[in-house]
Order: sequence, then structure tokens, then C-alpha cells
Amino acid sequence: MSKIAFVQKNKIPPSPAPISEVGVIGWLKQNLFSSWFNTLLTLLSIYFIFIILKDFIPWAWGGHWDTKSLRECLDLNPDVACFSVLTARWKQLLFGLYPAEEYWRPTVTFILLIFSIIPILFPKYFRFFWFSIIYPGLAIWLLWGGSIWSVGIVYIGFFLGVLLFILLLRNITKNMVITGISSILFVILFFIFFSNYLVKNLDIIIPISLPPVESLKMGGFTLSLIVGITGIVASFPIGILLALGRQSNLPIIKMICVGFIEFIRGVPLITLLFVASVLLNYFLPPGTNFDIVLRVIIMVTLFSAAYMAEVIRGGLAGLPLGQHEASSSLGLTYWQSQRLVIMPQALKISIPGIVNTFIGLFKDTTLVSIISLRDPVGLASTIRADQTWNGIYWELYVAIGLMFFVVCFGMSQYSQYLERKLKTDK
Repeated sequence: MSKIAFVQKNKIPPSPAPISEVGVIGWLKQNLFSSWFNTLLTLLSIYFIFIILKDFIPWAWGGHWDTKSLRECLDLNPDVACFSVLTARWKQLLFGLYPAEEYWRPTVTFILLIFSIIPILFPKYFRFFWFSIIYPGLAIWLLWGGSIWSVGIVYIGFFLGVLLFILLLRNITKNMVITGISSILFVILFFIFFSNYLVKNLDIIIPISLPPVESLKMGGFTLSLIVGITGIVASFPIGILLALGRQSNLPIIKMICVGFIEFIRGVPLITLLFVASVLLNYFLPPGTNFDIVLRVIIMVTLFSAAYMAEVIRGGLAGLPLGQHEASSSLGLTYWQSQRLVIMPQALKISIPGIVNTFIGLFKDTTLVSIISLRDPVGLASTIRADQTWNGIYWELYVAIGLMFFVVCFGMSQYSQYLERKLKTDK
């Protein structure tokens, strides 16, 4: 009896995966119940979440929103939240003592802020980076008011300096150092001798101005955004320069950078804020009016830059020596090597630490309440001192915490997106 061999002519379709390995059940098994220990941790976590939320959800869900005082909330139901304080004082929490008729100015500033950071965060919109450059001066004018030319003259001066730099480099000298020094001196002389004259004449020819608002009226979440975002933007490049200076072979530069970093890191931020608020005026000429918010921004920026320098230095130290040797073998100068080879890789490694420093800086803006600036935490104390809301506590701080959480969580999520996008090892 002969045996007949059978050859399969068509591929057998793949069988569906077991239901326990895909979908929601598969995700739960893989992430929450993959072992007896993870199962125990999951059950304990669920229990603790239940303990926290079983009282919080009824307290928040049934909260009052339209009462006129805390006493009225307690008379209606003392076991639920009195969110009426947010309904009555939300503008104060957002804008501080900013004039009510000018609320549109910080609102527009915040909306324009979103448009200004899009070209920085998402490279496909980089063609709109010109707006990111214009935005800082526009924001200062909108928030503080006055003549637009008092801010515009800064852009005019730097534009003329850049134009002079390009003309000198193309037509007179190819030396970058001489050209740069000449351009800087021109800009300095422009601001000393010509800026005031131009501002006065431009005010006469094209009078564009807004009612001025003093810095002491800045407050609320607007003040936190001003200090936090300005500190983040300014501390990043300063931190890069300090990190490079600390690794420099020039003893004087290295000593200055190391001394600055170690001094700032060894002093609490609150001490620096007291220096900015009280002591700094003693080192200035008599009659000098140095804006308090500007002083705070400078100190917060310097504080953050010292920590940023150490984070970036860690990224530089994490690069293999071969990267430096490879850039040298290509004939790149020091600055070309840093810009094209070394720094992009170091910053990529340092993304978690950089964002962690940014988040810490933004949260530390609440310390300005110690020097009598009215950030959200300081305003919460002011609101609670009002007889109408005397005794209210959790509702204000839950709202303030939620505002900070939204911004900090957004920074955290963007850093994770950036890490995934730049991940090239897989």
C-alpha cells in the first residue's frame, strides 16, 4: 500500500491571540497583575485610592457654588465644599490686584504665549519663530503698559546691531571677534545716546500706549506665569554657558563658573528673594527705582541656572570620549563641535533632569509670597482674612494646586513626547 504525501497549498490563517493576552484584559494582566507581588501592590493601591476618594468625591461633588459667604455654606450643608469662594474671587486668584478694566491685557498675553511657544516646541512650525522673538517685548508692553516705543527701541537697537555685524563681516573684516565687539559697542552707545531721543520723537509721530500698571498690582496666577516662564526661558541658555564654563580649560572662567554655581546652590532661594527685595537697593545709586518683579525674576533665573548647569554637565559627562574625538577629526572648531555634535546629544540625555528643574522652578514661584508679592498662595491668605470667607481652607488650596498641576503635568508630558521623538537607539 503506497503512502500519498500531502502538501498544504494555502497558508493557514493565524489563530487569534488568547483573550487574556490582548485588549483590556491583556493590559491589566501585563501591567497590574503580572505576578503575585504586583497583584498585591495593585490591590493595596486600589484600597488607598478608595480611602482617599470615598470622602473627597461626595465633598467636592455636592459643593456649593452660588452662596455669598462661608457662613451661608455651613448653614446649607457643612459636610460639602464651599466653592462659592472661587466663584466670588476667581478673578483675584488669576490676576491679583490688576485693574479690572484691564483684565483683557493679561488674558491676551497668555493667549499669545501659547502661540509663541508652539514654534519652539514643535519644529514643523519653526517658520513662525519670528513671533517667539517678538513676544517678550509685546508681553512686557501689554502687562506693564506705557509707550510701545519704550519696548520697541530695544528691538530697534538689537536689529541695528545685527545689521552692522552682517555688514562688517561681509565687507570690512572677516574676524568674528572684532566684528562682534564692534557691534556690541555700537548697541551700547545707541542705547546711551540715541534711544531716549528716538523714543520721544516716535511717541510724537506714532503715539501708541497703554495705561501703565505698577508691578505691585501684579499677582495671582499671572505673576506665577511671569516669574516662572521668564525664569525658565532665561535660565536655560545661562545654564548651558555655565556648564561649558565649568569644563573649560581656562582657569579664570572655570573658577568664576564653579564659584557661582556652588554659591547659588548653597544658598536657599528664599534668602536670594530677601536679597532681591531688601538688600539689593543698598548696592544701587540713591533714587534708583529697580522694579521688584524684575529683581525677583533675576534672582529666580540665577538660582535655576546654577541647577540647570549641573544637569547639563551631567549630560556632557555621560557622552563617550569618542564623540569629542570624532568632532575633532572632522576639523570642527570648539563652538562648531558643541553646536553640531556634543550639545545636542548632551541635551537629549539631560531632558528628564532639565524638565525636572523647570517644574521645580515653576512651583518655587510660590515663595514670592514671603516678600509680600501676591501670588496665588499669598492671595489665598488675603482672601481667608476677609470676614466673609474667614475659616475657608481646602477649597482655595485645591484650586491653586489644580492650576499648578495642569502646567507642571503639561511640561512633564511634553518631555516624554520629546524623549520618544528623539529616541534613536531602537
